[in-house]
Order: sequence, then structure tokens, then C-alpha cells
Amino acid sequence: MEFNGFKNVNVYVEGKGIVKSDILVKDGKIASFSNKDGLTLSDDLIVVPGFIDKHIHGANHSDCMYPTRKDISNVACTIASEGVATFLPTTMTQTEENIDKALKNIREYIESKPTTGAYPLGIHLEGPFISKLYKGAQVESCIVPCSVKQFKHYQEVSGNNIKEVTMAYEENGKELANYLYQNKIVASIGHTNATSEEVIEASMNGVTSATHTYNAMKGLHHRGAGTVGGVMLCDSIYSELICDLVHVCPDAIRVLYKVKGQDKICLITDGIESKHLPDGVYALGGQKVIVKGKEARLEDGTLAGSTLKMNDAINNAKKVLGISLEKAIDLATRNPALNLGIFDKKGSIALGKDADFAVIDKDLNVYMTVSNGNVIYKK
Repeated sequence: MEFNGFKNVNVYVEGKGIVKSDILVKDGKIASFSNKDGLTLSDDLIVVPGFIDKHIHGANHSDCMYPTRKDISNVACTIASEGVATFLPTTMTQTEENIDKALKNIREYIESKPTTGAYPLGIHLEGPFISKLYKGAQVESCIVPCSVKQFKHYQEVSGNNIKEVTMAYEENGKELANYLYQNKIVASIGHTNATSEEVIEASMNGVTSATHTYNAMKGLHHRGAGTVGGVMLCDSIYSELICDLVHVCPDAIRVLYKVKGQDKICLITDGIESKHLPDGVYALGGQKVIVKGKEARLEDGTLAGSTLKMNDAINNAKKVLGISLEKAIDLATRNPALNLGIFDKKGSIALGKDADFAVIDKDLNVYMTVSNGNVIYKK
């Protein structure tokens, strides 16, 4: 549908909070805060920045490892209903052949410049450079040590679209972390047995993110602070957080927020193909996943991604932390944009930025999503 912005609506404007304003959209950008002909909304709705999910594997029977354009499009269009305007299709530990097929497929989808569904900013390569001790729901036989040479292969196949890499720094990761940092790719420590000392070293060598903090990493202990302790000590590291209240309990969320602060937590969903679907048996990386309630687990009981929706993650964070709607929104917009180095274009509503919006009510129900000026979801 043709869309040129909003007229006299509640808008969360960068630096101003929620105010009454117009928004004029031209060529996919925010052109002005004056618009005589924009869309009007009921007064219970608020226009906020479009959400960014930098770690999501799938939704609605599709997975980003499935090498068809239809599957990536299905994920993109499904998560638009959550208010997600931008995402990183996320791969997982598999054979080189299967990762290559997935990367090539996502590359072709990105190069097609889709105007429906959430915009694929790039790719999150989760594995194969991880620890066997903290593999989680990743395939152990396909895990390999960190390698710049192997990463360069994947980056070439992807058409230089890899924007984030989950890696176990202790598995020969120094050179790779440095390389990623120098090439403005997010190095994210995750699925890792790293000590706190190794995390601190990693932060000095280019690691700026922790993949789904607390999950699939060495925990905090008073005689060894572990990966979790190291992440908490490093102010430069952003913490991804699966805020479904299953992966991380409310008090652990509060601890992380108290230590890392408002500016260093990035909400993610880590969603898998069962997201938006009823309980049942699904798949992840060729493994059987049993979904019951809010939990997705392998047959051995290991948590296997989530069925979390981004708007629910934000609402959970708001309630658990007792923070304002604006601060909760920032955890899924401003912070991931800053971590990914795209805050000049996305992550807030400001002049000249991409026209990415989610129209929500105070309970985070989503009524409309706009990505790069295109209406990609309407309730």
C-alpha cells in the first residue's frame, strides 16, 4: 500500500520521548516532522522505531538454514507481525556444504531487495566456531575451531553479508576476533567455555557482543567468574538477552540490567521454525525439537532456541525491570543498532533515518509495521 507517513499521532521521537507529531516519509526515509496528508491513528496507539532482531533462526515452518527464497521470505513476513522491521537471518552449526547453501540463499534474497517483510540487514553466523562443551542445540560433529581462513570462505559465499559471528574465543579466536573487528563485523562471544580472563582479553581484541547471555556459556562462580562474569565486567560488550522468562529467570534479568545498564542489553528472540505455531514436534539443524508451552527442547531436554515474539520480549523486559515503555523499546531498537554500527540509519525515529516503524499500544500489541517506508504488516 502507498504510505507517506503519519499525521498528528503519538510518536517516540529520538531525544524527545513520546510526543504528538507528524512524520513525512519520502524515498524510504524520514523526511520531515510535518505532514498534512499522513495516516491518522487512534489516540491509544504509539509509533515507535521498528524493532531489530539480530538473532533469529526461523518462524512459521521456515528456518534460515533451509536453502529456498520462499523460506527466508516467510520468516521475514511472519516476524513483521511482531513489529520487527530489520533482522539478521541466523545460521547454525552444520556441515560446510549446508552452511554454504544457506548463505548463498540468504545472499540471493538480500540482493533481490525485497520490499515485503522485515528487511534482511545481513547474516548472523552462529557457529561453527563454537565450544563442544557449550554446544547447546548445535550439531557437535560439525563444530570447528575459529579460523580466519574458513570465515573468509563463508563471507565470500555470503556476498560480504555476514554482519555478526558467534564464536568461542578460547578456541583459537584471537585472530578471528581481530579480523572481524577490523572489518566492522560484530564478534559475539557465545557457545563458549571462556574464563572471565579470556572474555576480558577478547574485549580487547574486538569482541563487542555476548550471544544470548547466560545461555550456552560458562556461568558465574565465586572461585571463577566464568564467561558470564567476564561479560558483566566488560563495559564494551553488549549482552544479547532472550527475555522469554524461560531461558533466563526474572532475577537473573534484573542482575544483568543492574550490572550492564540500560545501554548495553539487546533483546533477541533466537526464534526457531516453531515460532507462531502450536505445540508439537519441529526441527532445528536436523534435530527433533519438542515444543510445549513456551519451551522448545531437544529430545535430551536441551533448550533449542525459542518461540518468543519480539513484542512479547519487550513487554516482558518492561514488566520484569519496571522500566518505561521507551526504555524497553530501546533494548530492541537503539541498542542493537548501536552494536551493529547502523544507528546512523536505524534504531530511532529521527530526521534522515530509515522509515522503520512499529505501531503499538501500551501493552505492546502490534497494529502495523513499516520497513524502509514499506508497510510490511497491518493488523
